Formats: sequence, C-alpha cells, structure tokens
Amino acid sequence: MRFDRAFIPYGGYWSTPFCRWQGSFAHLHALTFAADVAKRALEERGLRPEVFDALHLGMTVPQPHCFYGAPWLAGLIGATGITGPTINQACATSARVLAGAAMEIETGGHQAVLTITCDRTSNGPHIYYPNPLGPGGKGETEDWVWDNFNCDPFAQNAMIETAENVARECGITREEQDEIALLRYQQYQEALKDEAAFHRRFMITPIEVRDPSGRKVMATVTDDEGIYPTTAEGLARLKPVLENGTVTYGSQTHPADGNCGLIVTTRERARELSRDDGIEIQVLSYGQARARRGFMAQATVPAAKRALASADLDIKDVGAIKTHNPFAVNDVYFCRETGVSPEMMNNYGSSLIWGHPQGPTGMRLIMELIEELILKGGGYGLFTGCAAGDTGAAVVVKVTG
Repeated sequence: MRFDRAFIPYGGYWSTPFCRWQGSFAHLHALTFAADVAKRALEERGLRPEVFDALHLGMTVPQPHCFYGAPWLAGLIGATGITGPTINQACATSARVLAGAAMEIETGGHQAVLTITCDRTSNGPHIYYPNPLGPGGKGETEDWVWDNFNCDPFAQNAMIETAENVARECGITREEQDEIALLRYQQYQEALKDEAAFHRRFMITPIEVRDPSGRKVMATVTDDEGIYPTTAEGLARLKPVLENGTVTYGSQTHPADGNCGLIVTTRERARELSRDDGIEIQVLSYGQARARRGFMAQATVPAAKRALASADLDIKDVGAIKTHNPFAVNDVYFCRETGVSPEMMNNYGSSLIWGHPQGPTGMRLIMELIEELILKGGGYGLFTGCAAGDTGAAVVVKVTG
C-alpha cells in the first residue's frame, strides 16, 4: 500500500510516558486519559480541535463505554462535529490506524485526521458471556488481557511459545537473546541523557495522576515507569520462563499503560500545522504479513519487505529502523534475515525495554523513528513489528530537512 499525499506535521505527534502495568496509570480510564492528554498536547502546539475533519481511534483492551469509541473521544477533546472508526488489530493497531488515516488523505476523503491510540493493560476486564445452553445455564468467562496473552485460539499457544518456536527452529540461543536485550537497554540510556532530551522532543510530561475524584494528586510521572536496570550478569542469572526454553523475563517486554496521538494531513496543511515548515515528514507506505501458525516473530520480515517494495526502496536505503520487539528473538531473527546490524536498529530504545501498552506501542515507535531521522538530517525510516495471530505490520516514512 503506497501513499503519495499523506504527511505528518513536524511536532504533530505526542506520547505519554509508558508505565508498567499496575503502576501509576493503572486506574485511569484509557479513553478519558487519552482525551485529557490530547487536549493538553493540542494546546501546547497552538492547535484547535476544529482543525480536524476526522478522528481515528486505536485500542485493544475494552474500557467502560468504549462502545462509543472515536465519536466519544472526539467530543471529549472539543471536536464535536467529527467522527471516525475505532480499530483493534492487536499489536499492529498503531500501524493500521496510521495507514487508514493516510488512505483517507490519499483518496481526498479528509484533509486532516487526528489519530489517537490508547490502552490500559492493567486491570483488564473480566468478561462474562451468557450461555443459556451451558450446564444449568452457566455462562463462560474470559480475562481479556491475561487469557489472550496465554492462548491464541487458532494457533493454540501462548505468545511466549511463538518466540520459543522461532528460537528453536532458527537456532537462536539464550546468549544471543541476552546480548540483544542488553544492547537495547543501553540504547535506551541515550534517550535519557541531558534530562531525557530525546523524550522531551515528543513526550507529554510531567503528568499529574489524580484519584477518581480528581482532587488528590496520587503521583507525578515524568518519564517511563517500571523499567528494570539491565546488566549482563543480571540477565545471565535469570531462568527461562518455560521449561527447556530460552526466553527469560529479561529478554521479553512487559505490559504497560499509556497513549499516543499523531496528525495525518496533506502536504499543504502539514506545513501550516508544523512547528518547523522546513521539515517535511511523509508517510510512504504500509505493509502487512502473516507468518505460519505459532511463529509470530517471523512476520516482521515479510511485512517490512512489502512496505519497502511499495515505497520502491531496499533495506539498504533505510537510515533508521524501529521494531516492536516483544521478544529479543524478534530482533535476532530480523537481523539474520535482512543483514541489518543490531546496532543500526532501535536507537534510543524500543518496546522490549519501555513496555507494551499494545495499541499505542507502534505509534510511539514511529514518532521516535521520525525524531531520530530529524536528528540525522533526514532520510527513510522503517517501522515493523509483530502482532497477535502470527501477523506483522510495517510503515515506511521519509523525512526531509
């Protein structure tokens, strides 16, 4: 899927810090929290809600009243005259939301689309499904987050088993995974230098977290929360999560809470809305793929290849790469298949380190990709990541200026 008319204003994107689940954001309603953050972000950028003619929402964990989705969120930020879809494509949600907004611009359906992704993996819903034909009329239950982490109903395996399947088939060792995990942690430290100067390029901070009454400040979140210090010695001491496995808690990500926003518009409107009209950010392409059953980590490569092919690019043309890497296995496999150096990818961090709120994860990675390219003076950037159902999604962007 190729785009020629979809652009992102420089600075027209934002992210909260990500907090490890059951942390400071654990009690916040994902949609109303995202609305509060979006209102603040728009005000800080001097943008009014009237700028937008559509809103695309991405979320994967139900919240009370999320039946009303994007129209409700639009109303909460003061854009009462617009609407749009609510999208759930598991961990590929951000990429799909961005692609959908870009397609609206490409076809002339809208001129300025606000995209918001939000999720709270903490305290996910416990769902009861009535079943009048059950024994004694007994219904069925599901823990939305936990049960789906632990069982793909089609592949009949847990998420971690997909990583172990790829590690076993491809001979990816425990040591290789630990090396990637340590490297990604070290890269993340670059984002924290100079009082987290890299994060302050796009992150809404500080955030005062209030109690349900709105009167008491319970916490002030200034950056990502719940990240464990990582050392080679510490990684080596960890035991594999599964018996006879290779993946430890140190070589996989953690669930998290947070939200992101990003504007997709025409070239002309992007210049008007940009913090610097000398910087141009273009959405070039989107690609998706599906690996065979139970091999989720392998989906990142064909997704990336399809996005690159749509943009008429080769992997060698790309100046920066970001991956959603819930397991270190993902990056080992990607590097083997593409010939990319591990050090060339995921500068300033990745979801392996700062966590995975699901819906917003890819969007934060894309804005980090954009900011890295800006610091490099421009170029092509690739985002790719795996998603539930052994799928993957990828986006290519171009930064000029």
